[in-house]
Amino acid sequence: MTAKTTKIDRLAELTAQRETAAGGSLWTEALRRLRGSKMAMIGGGIMAVFVIIAIIGPWIAPHDPTAQLWRGEVRVNAAEFVGPRAENWLGLDHLGRDELSRMLVGARQTLLVGVVSTLLGLAVGALIGGVAGAALSFGGAWGRRLDTVLMRVIDMMLALPSLLLAVSIAAVMGQSLTTVMIAVGVVQIPVFARLLRGSMLAQAGADYVLAARALGVRRRRVVLGHVLPNSLGPVIVQTTLALATAIIEAAALSYLGLGNPDASQPEWGVMLAQAQRFFDQAPMMAVYPALGIIITALGFTLLGEAMREALDPKLRS
Repeated sequence: MTAKTTKIDRLAELTAQRETAAGGSLWTEALRRLRGSKMAMIGGGIMAVFVIIAIIGPWIAPHDPTAQLWRGEVRVNAAEFVGPRAENWLGLDHLGRDELSRMLVGARQTLLVGVVSTLLGLAVGALIGGVAGAALSFGGAWGRRLDTVLMRVIDMMLALPSLLLAVSIAAVMGQSLTTVMIAVGVVQIPVFARLLRGSMLAQAGADYVLAARALGVRRRRVVLGHVLPNSLGPVIVQTTLALATAIIEAAALSYLGLGNPDASQPEWGVMLAQAQRFFDQAPMMAVYPALGIIITALGFTLLGEAMREALDPKLRS
């Protein structure tokens, strides 16, 4: 069993452990601890700022992000670039476009790719993990066989480096924004599948499940009405962490030229790739999108880790 798989299985056990250790509501205690966590406050603040900018960015951008309004002021061959000034707070790019406007508008596309790809991975992964967990817990011999088949496929996907798998999928499907969403989403599938399965297995042995089965409640109702809803805690935590990973991997694919074929449309990964050629003459062209990617991913990661610690009694002790 790999370290990656072990970490996922550990997260899957948290909800069941907390409900066994204390009679109070898991999420009430977790939210109380989150309110007192500096890590959660910083991560949540960064995430909120990023989402707000992504939503209102096109309306507050001072200029058209695709218009080469100051093309004549930038001379690439002579290494003459325009830095920050009153009219252009972050300067101009190599085609005379306003960097601030491109950063503001590019945040929306970055968020769109991250959210859609994460939701895709969550939907498919939860379906596979839910079926496997229900089959192993309540399906008898045939359920164990079905779980074995599904989990061996998931383990093979987990064994591959995530970025390598995403690049391979994107290369096969061709260059497009949809390709990036699908490639990053597929990478997220095995994590969500194994996580939900492990969480459901932990819940299957809980007292309320044993009582329901003893009273003759149908298996389908036990799974859908009790086990599945109480297994979603670790999945919610992982969704926050997966958003950070999705943003980084989507930017990496765009950087490699596998993203939106229309390079004029602002997106942080594309902006970083375009600025690479001019790093010696105008390093800030690369610094701005790089900082946007790093800070945004850091915000989601801090919030996700804070949520995980709030659920895990060992990490809090």
